[in-house]
Amino acid sequence: MQKIKTFLWFDSQAEEAANFYVSVFKGDSEVLGVTHYPEASPGEPGTVMTVEFRLAGLEYVALNGGPQFPFTEAVSLTVDCESQAEVDELWETLTRGGEEGQCGWLKDKYGLSWQIVPRGLSEALSDPDPAKAARAMKAMLGMRKLDIEALRNA
Repeated sequence: MQKIKTFLWFDSQAEEAANFYVSVFKGDSEVLGVTHYPEASPGEPGTVMTVEFRLAGLEYVALNGGPQFPFTEAVSLTVDCESQAEVDELWETLTRGGEEGQCGWLKDKYGLSWQIVPRGLSEALSDPDPAKAARAMKAMLGMRKLDIEALRNA
C-alpha cells in the first residue's frame, strides 16, 4: 500500500477526471474505488464524494469538494516522456479543452497543471559547456510544448 497519496480537490468532476486520466495513462492505471456522500454530509447525498485511482503505478484520491479551492500552478504533475512522440501525444490529449503554458507546462480541462518533459531535458540544461546550457535554457523559455531535438541543437 502506498503510504503517501496525492489528494486532488475537484469542484464536481472527480470521477470524470479520474476516468479520463486512466484512459490517458494506460500502463498500470485504473480506478480503484468510488465513495458517495452519505446523508448529513456537506455534499449531495448519493453523489460521488471521492475516487481512488492509480496512474502509472501511483495512487491518487480525487474529491468532489466544490468550487472553493481551484487548482493552481503551485502544484503540478510531471510526466517523464521516453520520446518526442510521447510528448506530442500527451500534449495533444491533455491540452484538449485546457490550455498550453510555457516550458512544457499545461493545464488540462479540469484545471490541473502538468509538466510534459522529454528525457534529456535536464542533460541539455546542465551541459558542461555553460554557453550550450544557456542556449538550451533560452530555447526552452521560448517553447510551449518541449522539443528535445531543438533543445539539444540549441
